Parts: sequence; C-alpha cells; structure tokens
Amino acid sequence: MSDAPTPPSNRRWPDHVRRYLQDTVIDTDDHLDRVRARLRRRLGRGTPRHIATHVGHGDAARVTVMGRVLAEKPQGGPKEDDGWWDNLLNTYRRFESDEVPDIDVTVRFRGAEVQSRTNHEGYYEVELAPTLAADGALWAQASVSAGGGAVHCTQPVLQVAQDVGIGLISDIDDTIIHSGITDWKTAAQLTFLNNARTRKPLKGVAALYKALQADRNPLFYVSSSPWNLHDLLEDFMELNAIPAGPIFLRDIGTDEGKFLKTKGHGHKLERARTLIARYPHLRWVLLGDSGQHDAELYAEAAREFGDRIAAIYIRDVDPAAESRFDTFARSHIERIAGTGVPMLLAGDSMAMAEHAASLGLLDAAALPAIAREVGRDAARPTLGEAATESAVEHAKEATKDAVAEVKATTQDAADNAKQGASDAVEAIKDAVAGTDAGRAP
Repeated sequence: MSDAPTPPSNRRWPDHVRRYLQDTVIDTDDHLDRVRARLRRRLGRGTPRHIATHVGHGDAARVTVMGRVLAEKPQGGPKEDDGWWDNLLNTYRRFESDEVPDIDVTVRFRGAEVQSRTNHEGYYEVELAPTLAADGALWAQASVSAGGGAVHCTQPVLQVAQDVGIGLISDIDDTIIHSGITDWKTAAQLTFLNNARTRKPLKGVAALYKALQADRNPLFYVSSSPWNLHDLLEDFMELNAIPAGPIFLRDIGTDEGKFLKTKGHGHKLERARTLIARYPHLRWVLLGDSGQHDAELYAEAAREFGDRIAAIYIRDVDPAAESRFDTFARSHIERIAGTGVPMLLAGDSMAMAEHAASLGLLDAAALPAIAREVGRDAARPTLGEAATESAVEHAKEATKDAVAEVKATTQDAADNAKQGASDAVEAIKDAVAGTDAGRAP
C-alpha cells in the first residue's frame, strides 16, 4: 500500500499452517458457542434482558443501526471509588459478556420497520429506508425491541444532512484519549486497570471537536480496540463532554471472514473508505496520531480520494522529542505533498485548531475557548500523579484502619486483663473465706 519505509514486520506462519490453525480455532469456537447456547437455554438464561445499542447513522435515503442483545444488563458505570480490582473485574465482564444469539430483533425509524435476528455473538445490524422526512436535527432516535418485545429501548441515530459539507473521522487511542499505545505496559494498565473516570483526555480535545462539529458536521470514531470496550469509550466521551458519534471498533472474534481479517490497523482505512463512499457529498477531515499507522493510512486515503479530503491532522504522541514516530509521520506528509491535501503533524489541539481555522474548517471565534480548555486539561493530574495520589489515599486509609484495629485489640486485651485480675481477686477472696470457715470452732 505504501511506497514509504514502514516498520519491519514479524515473520509469518506458512499459509497452509496458518489456514489449518485458523479453521481449527473457528470450528472449535463455533462448537463451544453452540454448547454454551444449549446450556443457557436449559438454565433459562436465553431470555434477553438488555440491548447494548451502538450509535447508528444515515441520511434521508438509508440508515444503519447496530447493537448487541445480552442476557444480563451490565453493571452501572464507573464509580468514584472504583479501585484497580473493580476495574479489572469490569474489564473481564466486558470480554465475558453473556450474549443472546439467534433471537428476533425489530428496529423502527422514521416510518420504516425492519426485522432481523442476532448472529451467534448476539449482534444485529440492519439497514432501513425511512419513509418520513428528517427534521434537520443532528440526532434522532430509533426504536429497538428483541425477543418478541421482551426487551426494548431507544437507539441514537446520527443524521447526515445533505446541506452539510464536512464530515469528521477520528481515531481514539492517543488521539482523544491517552492510551499509551507506544508503551505496551502503559496501554495494558490503562485498558485493564482503569475506567472511564480515571482515564484522561488529551488536552483541548472536547472544545476542538465541538468546534469542528459546528453546523451539524457528522463525527465518526474508528479504533483498533475491540467491540467489548464500546461502553467504556462511550462513558469516557460523555464524562469528558467529547461530542458523540458512531464508534467503529475491531471484532476480535473467530468468525470466518473476521479472523485475522486485517493486518495491523488496516481496518481503520477500510472503515474510512466505506464512510467516504457512503456520503459522497461530504469532504472529510481525518484525525489520528503518530503512535500507530494513522499517518500511513490517512495518506493512502488522500491519494485515493484527492480533494475529497479537506485536511489530515496527526497528533504528535511525543511532542517534546524528535522520535522515530515523527520521522514516520513526516515521511507520509512528504509522500502526499503533490496531492494538495494539507496534512499536519500537530503538537496539541491548538495547533490543529489554528490550522483548521486558517482553512475555514472551524470558526476562528472558537479558538479562545479551545485555548482555555487546553489550559484546564493541562492542570489535571497526570495518570502517574493520579495513581500516586490514589496510592497515598489508600495507604492513609489502610494506616487508619490498622491503628483502629490495634487500638481495639489493645482495649480488648486491657479489658480481658482487668476481668482476669478481678476474677483472680474474687477467687482469692473465696479461698480465704473458705479457710476462715474451716478454722471456726
């Protein structure tokens, strides 16, 4: 795909060995799915109790809605006092979700109705052709029911209007949320031991994206994270006032056609291609980071779609240093120099905002608000500082509990000693009284 140097790839299994292992894993997983489904039905756990809705999207002619039907409603959102163990358990629950396969789903939206069934992982995806005109708002609500009405809910739909000229596609990890993708230890800690309240947005993201979304510009998110983290990402965006939008993640299941479907982060380019083709009246702003292959993928989009790409912004994951990530990103900026598509390696949200304002992609009047938010976000404690503060608080609580326990134990010992002494005195008194009685004439 690229004529620029890329990081060396790992050695691959021979095709026939890889294919055999892939088929074996797929067959085993399908068999286990069938066994689990039969067991759930026998235990009475095949009844749908929750629909995990994902943000839908569409225009006047066609709307796409997807989600997942579950046998149990997930636990509530992250709590203020959740510790690393709570977060780890919640992560386990996300990956061990109890889906309801092969059950009817009915979706209604703007006069249209479509019936479908969930796949073996509980997912549904339907397309509707609305018969009623949109009201011009950015958001609308679809109605979804499953299991013959056993459970129902509303589902948000992003409406792409014909009079809007710009669409936005943004990466998530290290583009809007600090994920430490360049350091696997940090990435693992943030994914498994943190939650939507403890994870930190990158400086000024919320204000920047609000300014870019003005005039009802549709915003879509793509990520290499698995679908199981969808709720965490939605919670994070809501808690940090980052504009909502459809979130497209990667399926890590073993379905035929999905197992090892894309190498690296190529699925993000596939999704971008799909969206660009889906809404041909839009020009697109692409936002990513230098820590992954976003520069390469977005440069390829610029080569394919030319002036339909209005601008590309690559957030520098290590702005204080000149690193191999910068070199890699700049090689792709040079690669598309002849396309006329502006592509910027940006140190922060302000650099992106000022460049976008110079192109007329956002209102320059929004720049002061973005600058203020950058300052506020910079004042937030870093993840290391937050972890240290949390550890200190836990140590204080543990010390307080230990002191209280020692005091209680000491008091119990003193009380026991007093009681023992009192009992001994009484015993001596009784003995003396008995002796005196024996000596009486």
